Amino acid sequence: MLLKLVDWFVYYVLQLQAGSRLGETVSFFIYDSIKILLFLFLLIFAIGIIRTYLPQRKIKRWMSQKGIMGNFFAALFGAVTPFCSCSSLPIFLGFLEAGIPLGVSFSFLITSPLINEYLIILMMGMFGWKIAAAYLASGLCIGIFSGFVLGKMTLEPYLVSDLIAKRDNTEQEIVHQNFVQRIQFGWDEALSISNKIWLWVLVGVAVGAGIHNYIPQEAIQNIIEKTGVFSVPIATLLGVPLYGSCAAIVPVAVVLFQKGIPLGTALAFMMGMAALSLPEAIMLRRAMHVKLILIFFGITTLAIIFTGYLFNALQAQLL
Repeated sequence: MLLKLVDWFVYYVLQLQAGSRLGETVSFFIYDSIKILLFLFLLIFAIGIIRTYLPQRKIKRWMSQKGIMGNFFAALFGAVTPFCSCSSLPIFLGFLEAGIPLGVSFSFLITSPLINEYLIILMMGMFGWKIAAAYLASGLCIGIFSGFVLGKMTLEPYLVSDLIAKRDNTEQEIVHQNFVQRIQFGWDEALSISNKIWLWVLVGVAVGAGIHNYIPQEAIQNIIEKTGVFSVPIATLLGVPLYGSCAAIVPVAVVLFQKGIPLGTALAFMMGMAALSLPEAIMLRRAMHVKLILIFFGITTLAIIFTGYLFNALQAQLL
């Protein structure tokens, strides 16, 4: 229904030509902006209400376990949340505000868009259960170990100042007496966060819409085919600026694989596109400084590249 209304506005009110790149770009931008902003608001609202039932001190203690266990639990939680990279941000911000360690929060943010139930189902249908299972294991490992490494780098000073202040005040828990107060807390939380990130969302979607409609799949395929041993890092870097849902990403990876692109290279492209979208980077600017965003993207990109080479080496065993 929403898509039909957007198309009506773009092609009949704005009089843009149906099927043109400009028309599809504008339609993509309007539709995804409304969908993402509305979904984010409702998600933040719901999470805000849920947070009033969860004792922050216990959650912080559970997610702050010594060693790598906190990263494991965060990655596992990310694997069962059906969100893309942009939709995972409200929970990630909630983790940070609750005082959850930065590296543990990153484990969730990395894993959540990489793994979800419908992506695994799609992969089982298109690639087979062996590749789907290997992808599931590798996605968890990327989230766990990338978050663990990031957590060891003492990067908290690169968070924005108001977020640091909220993390410092997490011991002061608010007691909500009734459900009306819980709804009010969720509503205020949704308004507050949405007001701070809406512009970043629009900028991110605009960039994603332009790349999505002006860079053809054939051009990406030609670049990957000609890069030889460097195809995995090239595919990963090509995937990072792009933006799309998991349902759209898996078929692209299947087409690349069917065209002769090695399995690990195709999956590295898919992982880069799912976990490290440019719109996500733009939205993350609300929570952290550019240096921390670059470090986060760099560590995760290296983990994806390593995984891509591993899948290429094991391709014969997985097919």
